[in-house]
Amino acid sequence: MNLQVKLFGIAREIASESQVQIEIEKEEPKVADLLERLKTQYPDLQKLRSLLIAVNSDYAEEDTLLNSQDEIAVIPPVSGG
Repeated sequence: MNLQVKLFGIAREIASESQVQIEIEKEEPKVADLLERLKTQYPDLQKLRSLLIAVNSDYAEEDTLLNSQDEIAVIPPVSGG
């Protein structure tokens, strides 16, 4: 399954793109599968202390199922005050 993923902040800088296409070889991929694939494709993402995934404008848990029509965003840790 091909997923379109939007990247923000440092995740965008690591990938050098604001949107990437990720292919996952599972019939029912989950957010955890997406995170694993992203960290394999972009190893520097592993250096971040956390990454949040939003699916259709809602934060998603690792067991959330994904489909090719979902709007998916990777949101890195945010600092500031």
